Amino acid sequence: MTRPRLATGARLRYDEVREEHLLLVPEGAVRLNPTAVQVLELCDGERSVEEIVGVLSTRYDGADVGEDVRGLVEAMAQKGLLVDGSA
Repeated sequence: MTRPRLATGARLRYDEVREEHLLLVPEGAVRLNPTAVQVLELCDGERSVEEIVGVLSTRYDGADVGEDVRGLVEAMAQKGLLVDGSA
């Protein structure tokens, strides 16, 4: 996947009652941890996966986040929650 974006019908939401981040999809909702939210917020169909890695690495003082970001993007794509925005 070159430039990931949320699949059609998917959207990020913070549930203030439950105090948790959710990815809402037509089939239901997926609970997200704060790190996953930061990755998915950057999946806009414009940035490449490597650009997302760069942004988060800078945000976390040069931490090696590449493997985690690529793993999350791949897992979400396999579930149909992320699609390639460059297509």
